[in-house]
Amino acid sequence: MTDPQSAATSWLNRVEEATARLLSTVAGLAPEAVAEPSALPGWTRGHVLAHLARNADSLVNLLEGLPQYASDGARDGDIERDAPRPLEVHLADLRDSHARLAAKASSTTAEAWGREVRHRTGYLFPAHEIPMKRLLEVEYHHVDLAAGYTPAQWPEEFAIDEFHRLTAQLHGTDLPLTEVHAEDTGRFGTIGSSTPDADGRSFAELTVEGPQRALTAWLSGRSDGADLRRTPDTALPQLPPMG
Repeated sequence: MTDPQSAATSWLNRVEEATARLLSTVAGLAPEAVAEPSALPGWTRGHVLAHLARNADSLVNLLEGLPQYASDGARDGDIERDAPRPLEVHLADLRDSHARLAAKASSTTAEAWGREVRHRTGYLFPAHEIPMKRLLEVEYHHVDLAAGYTPAQWPEEFAIDEFHRLTAQLHGTDLPLTEVHAEDTGRFGTIGSSTPDADGRSFAELTVEGPQRALTAWLSGRSDGADLRRTPDTALPQLPPMG
């Protein structure tokens, strides 16, 4: 059985490390880089940075028993408002919002880590998963900055955890049944589904192989998977947006 406080502490340590890497990247940007395109359609790097800062504050709200955001409109408006700010303002905001989240987390009781909170989209999840969700935001959007940090630089532990989470999420969907093998870590997953034959057996239509980080990059939409091996040599399935 998961101990909520221990689980939260473990994820928080990884958030600290990921945030330090993010801040280092942002500190090395040229001032004009804020207005340049990110890897996310329609968003500049400033949009990504503003989203990351406001996301940290939204998680503080959840820990305080408040709605994550006042509304979706308010969330989007805050990002648009903050995106054009100078680089040094973004950097300070990232540091300060991270410090607020860390401070709130450090004062959160074991009982509070065990309660349920409501995600902005409506579903309930245990509070001890808040640090995990923050780690996903930091690692994925660090890549989305398109500022030199790539999936090849993800910690192996992150790439493995996300490989298992994403393959589980995509298992049983209407994608063609696909086996996914990480050649460097030995991890294995299956996505999609197929119609069983007369004997009740299902057979994979495709096998995809490659390095752990490259597979996780493809499964998460951070790569087109062109560097992955496919058997048979056919097009990769079109994956849905990451949930």
